[in-house]
Amino acid sequence: MPDLPHQPAAGVSRRTVARATAAAGLAALFGAAAGTDPARAAGRLGPRTLDVSVPSAALGRSAPVRLILPSDFGTRPEKKYPVLYLLHGAHDDYTSWTRETDIEAFTAGRDLIVAMPDAGPTGIPSVWRGGPDYETFQVKEVPALLARDYRASGVRAVAGVSTGGYGAMAHAARHPGAFAAAASYSGILDTTAPGVPAIMDAIVARENLPAASLWGNPLLNLLTWRDFNPRARATGLRGTALYVSQGSGVGGVGDPLPGILESALWPSAQGFARTLALMGVPATTHFYGGGGHDWAHWKPEFTASWPILARALGVPE
Repeated sequence: MPDLPHQPAAGVSRRTVARATAAAGLAALFGAAAGTDPARAAGRLGPRTLDVSVPSAALGRSAPVRLILPSDFGTRPEKKYPVLYLLHGAHDDYTSWTRETDIEAFTAGRDLIVAMPDAGPTGIPSVWRGGPDYETFQVKEVPALLARDYRASGVRAVAGVSTGGYGAMAHAARHPGAFAAAASYSGILDTTAPGVPAIMDAIVARENLPAASLWGNPLLNLLTWRDFNPRARATGLRGTALYVSQGSGVGGVGDPLPGILESALWPSAQGFARTLALMGVPATTHFYGGGGHDWAHWKPEFTASWPILARALGVPE
């Protein structure tokens, strides 16, 4: 594992992070970073792409999943396929990966299923306090449907952006062995790091939900927060191929808001990577200067992580 770079010299002091993690400001930042009006569709969208409504006991309702099937799915009825799960970020939805990337063209000719499950308006795929259980939906219910109706094998990898990056690492850590690989692009990887509970609260508040409806109060319910914290559950990642990327958010050009948010999450990702290193859990990391919390930086990071995901899935790079 490569050495971790030092904390960026310009603009990433604790004071800067504290300012960046003010709840109201971060709510606005997440909205600016997402910055999309997702187009929703139902049914078959193309020869390989379709939307499926999955009845979910964990959510108490049906929820959508977008699927990209293998090119030979219709001509190989005996074949089973590995699954790549792609998780969306905050204030977005299950359409984001096909809307923002060329994932359909990228996976053409590769023998895998791509599954993009919804995680609700906040994009935090976790077990909510007295509410929906997006973790069970994504880790148990969707795979069961894919195995039953779409010939999915038991080989899986998961990757996500922002809160989806949180989900990728949290799912893999809390369910050891469920995923052969996990990748996070600007994910929230230490939920109890200084300033990060305020970020989580801001994401929840932006959807007009009580902050405590996620995991409760971060102090009074600290054990719950730790239980859902990828860094605290890092031992569960042993044996999973890992890719972690994060920008410092410093030195970028143009709109400063995605860079400020990326900067606020830098210490969380660094702490997560250091914990992996101390525990002897191998991981490929890419910590880079500048960057922003946006698809312009996440798309090349997915490409960089693809060899790790492909090897874990057993498909061509």
